[in-house]
Amino acid sequence: MGKEKISLSTLTNGIIKENPVLVLILGTCPTLAVTTLAVNGVGMGLAATFVLVCSNIVISLLKNVIPDKVRIPCYIVIIAGFVTILSSLMEAFLPSLYASLGLFLQLIVVNCIILGRAEMFASKHGVLASALDGIGMGLGFTLALLIMGSIREILGAGTWFGIPLTVNLFSPISIFILAPGGFLVYGMVIAAVNKLTKGKAIKKKDFGCEGCAGGCNGCSGCEKGENK
Repeated sequence: MGKEKISLSTLTNGIIKENPVLVLILGTCPTLAVTTLAVNGVGMGLAATFVLVCSNIVISLLKNVIPDKVRIPCYIVIIAGFVTILSSLMEAFLPSLYASLGLFLQLIVVNCIILGRAEMFASKHGVLASALDGIGMGLGFTLALLIMGSIREILGAGTWFGIPLTVNLFSPISIFILAPGGFLVYGMVIAAVNKLTKGKAIKKKDFGCEGCAGGCNGCSGCEKGENK
């Protein structure tokens, strides 16, 4: 069996072209919930990156051992193990960030970005490629949260990473640290990405039978004629 060809795009795709938050529109719940402050956004992004890289590596190593019929539960158990390790470390060494992220740190277990990469990439590729994919997707997630957190904190609190910036410029607009402001900023950032990439980043992929883990035989949509 030949060695798997590793491409630089495996690392860079997740940053802009396939950014999980701004292009694939995944992980919107933690994105909107924790980005009231830039530090929370970065903390959540790095936490998810750690779990994403570690789970991708382990799932890639075990892809030929895990039975196909129970692969999703197995993936969740692996991801949950790394989330538990991460939570314990953060509670011990970063208690303030741990408290700020709260329940959303535990919900990394069911984060569709991590589970999606396990199913679509790590279960089909080698260890190095899966690690690079995890790093790229994690960096893209962290970058999106940093951008949103920075905008919302500057406009909504007048600070950035706790540093006062707008004291003599304008009064903080509190709606930006509330839910409506989160949706507004999210839409604006997606629109900006669409404008800067001239619409090339925001596009739907073809999820036909070739994307099914089990091929046409495992595709319920194919049986109904939906993917033909």
